[in-house]
Amino acid sequence: MTAGEPTVLEIGVQGMTCASCVGRVERGLKKVAGVHDAAVNLATERASVRFDPAQTDARTLIATVRDVGYEPVTAEVDLPITGMTCANCVGRVERALTGVDGVLSASVNLASERAKISYLPATATPGQLRAAVREAGYGVLEQEQETSGADTQRAAREAEVRHLRAQVVFSAVFAVPLLLIAMLPMLWPALERSLMASVGMGALNWIMLALAAPVQFGPGRRFYRLGWASLKHRSPDMNALVMIGTSAAFFYSLVVTVAPQLFPAGTAHVYFEASGVVITLILLGKYFEALAKGRSSEAMKTLLSLQPKEARVLRDGEERLTPVDEVGVGDTLRVLPGESIPLDGEVLSGQSYVNESMITGESVPIQKTGGAAVIGGTLNGNGALTVRTTRVGNDTALAQIIKLVETAQGSKPPIQGLADQVVAVFVPIVLVIAAVTFAAWLWLGGEGALSQALINMVAVLIIACPCAMGLATPVSVMVGTGKAAELGMLFKSGTALEGLQAAQVVALDKTGTLTRGQPELTDLNMSPGFGRADVLRLVASAEQDSEHPIARAIVNAARSEGLPLTAPDSSQAVPGFGLDAVVGGVRVQVGADRYMTRLGLDPAAFEAQAAQLGDEGKSPLYVALDGALAAILAVADPIKDGSREAVAALHRQGLKVAMITGDNARTAQAIARQLGIDQVQAEVLPGDKAEAVRALQQGGQKVAFVGDGINDAPALAQADVGLAIGTGTDVAVETADVVLMSGDLRGVPNALALSRATLRNIRLNLFWAFAYNVLLIPVAAGVLIPAFGLRLSPVLAAAAMGFSSVFVLTNALRLRSFKPPLPPSAPRPQPSEPGGQLAAT
Repeated sequence: MTAGEPTVLEIGVQGMTCASCVGRVERGLKKVAGVHDAAVNLATERASVRFDPAQTDARTLIATVRDVGYEPVTAEVDLPITGMTCANCVGRVERALTGVDGVLSASVNLASERAKISYLPATATPGQLRAAVREAGYGVLEQEQETSGADTQRAAREAEVRHLRAQVVFSAVFAVPLLLIAMLPMLWPALERSLMASVGMGALNWIMLALAAPVQFGPGRRFYRLGWASLKHRSPDMNALVMIGTSAAFFYSLVVTVAPQLFPAGTAHVYFEASGVVITLILLGKYFEALAKGRSSEAMKTLLSLQPKEARVLRDGEERLTPVDEVGVGDTLRVLPGESIPLDGEVLSGQSYVNESMITGESVPIQKTGGAAVIGGTLNGNGALTVRTTRVGNDTALAQIIKLVETAQGSKPPIQGLADQVVAVFVPIVLVIAAVTFAAWLWLGGEGALSQALINMVAVLIIACPCAMGLATPVSVMVGTGKAAELGMLFKSGTALEGLQAAQVVALDKTGTLTRGQPELTDLNMSPGFGRADVLRLVASAEQDSEHPIARAIVNAARSEGLPLTAPDSSQAVPGFGLDAVVGGVRVQVGADRYMTRLGLDPAAFEAQAAQLGDEGKSPLYVALDGALAAILAVADPIKDGSREAVAALHRQGLKVAMITGDNARTAQAIARQLGIDQVQAEVLPGDKAEAVRALQQGGQKVAFVGDGINDAPALAQADVGLAIGTGTDVAVETADVVLMSGDLRGVPNALALSRATLRNIRLNLFWAFAYNVLLIPVAAGVLIPAFGLRLSPVLAAAAMGFSSVFVLTNALRLRSFKPPLPPSAPRPQPSEPGGQLAAT
């Protein structure tokens, strides 16, 4: 990497609890010299930083995250290295390791022949570290167990869950009896009289202090640490609200306990339960959030689990199990029945059916024979395959898919902007409201005004924690994009996810999108007395030396039916008319109707069939054998399976469907009639497709364009959302916003439906998060007390705050049960089946 070239670093961040935390980490990182941009995602607990490596480095960014009060996720690994002989070797290995993005430090010991590396598991992997050592010219010994970057991050999340569970249990041990002592006497007057007579109020206060203090300064210490850091950086967050609220309740109660004589008679009340139970409930809510976050990343876990750890590599005539990180391009692999294919490659020998549904969403296993491409992570069927690797490491289709999903999950859709703007000023406003609440009740509260002012202020601070706001959008994007990946749909960003649901027109390329992109023999009708197999065999034999697409389609059809072809005795083209050949002593003449007329034959016998073919956009050809009119045939680019269903589904979803194609108008109109397409722009040159999309956008219409991602790049870029029809291995379509891994157009309405479902989910989450605060902050401030006597205690406020976050997470998790409007593709004939490639009449 050249100095000054921007690089992107992914940093796992622990300890964030709300949108304010996200904002503080982002602001802290953006202040670092050389940082171009920083985006932090609360749901994935990850920061993505784009910076100039000439001005800053990973260690500075890590220190910044710690400085603003959060803990970056780091990992260490020891690599046993071979081949080092001197200090120069040590320096070369260290330079190679520190040159890997995400490596914080590398220390190599020549005597022990080991390298100790500290790195960011969100950016670097042990496999990349080993590869760097090998590229430097040294070897790395295999190790029994090694933790991957994903495993490290998962372990960190699981450790956080265990820590939260322990804190909740510890707090509950003290908070439950504290709540009982505080609340039961209020509910049971006889118990209150008994306690006052036997124990006394002063002793009870000291007992409650003994129960509240371990909670306040044990598990509650996290709120002091994070809350103070937020105040120090002038960016108060949820932790600051909890810290201020619980501290006010605790220390007020402490003064009442230690010096009750300072308060007027009958007003010396303690509120230790408001601090101890509030902290316990908030921690319980955080614990449930952590569990829900883990479930929201199930799709990513599934993708990661598809990566095989080992491969059967054939070297020097021997088969040996080798870690996939050590397999190179060009290595030969053996894949047994039932095993996952380790890496992308090309089949050298063997035959099997491979289940690619986990990558493409295609439910039907695909036949693989010599020369076929296979995708790493897919499941081999009942045959053994020998495969030559073509892509390894981060270049494989699965690695690119994982990267795309991670990028999308970490991105922010435009709708997030509203939440960010509100949260930026929300906590300061809450602090003002809390202060006004305290002052108002202190002034208007009458007897016990100080107690009322304190409790209402604490309730405001607790109820207003913006946790739900911070989770509303990212967790829905995380679950939605993960579900899309399961269905073979890759959204490159949150912007694409939001943009697709707003589309009003879907413009489709024809060749390769609506149609298969390869001409096929679609029709073959014989005159009386001629056999279909004989006619097809003779025509294919005559055409087999031609490279014309029509000729190739006829030859392929004959071969698919197992017909034996023979070399023609003679063959010559008749310019402007057709072909004249002799096969096995039979004269074969193939061409348009004018050729038959020239030969003295009357094509009127096939007039009805020719008219029908013309209406379907096909060009009929005629066959004469030994001077007799034998057959009419047509070659066309057939409509893909699922195209009709896809167009119908788009219409049901309320969209207009247009077709943009370079084909002639008659063929395009015929295809449009068959599919029910609303608008056709035909004979459009590839360079003019973007202009055709621009024409559809007139009047402010939002247009989604669907193409093959290569020839249609300008149109994909011009459209509001570009969707590329993928092939399973071509996933890095730069200009597309959405990649449909299978070649099935049914993925378009499915992607649109998922986009709409995700945005509905986000809107419901945001509505709940905002409405919850708008409605309950006034209640917590005590506006209902004068008229109805209703008060929201800090304990209930803490429970409501935790419930709001859990509601948002649970609502987002509903997207995991999303059902696409169109089912997976139905089984289709396999290439080996007779007639599988020919729909003849």
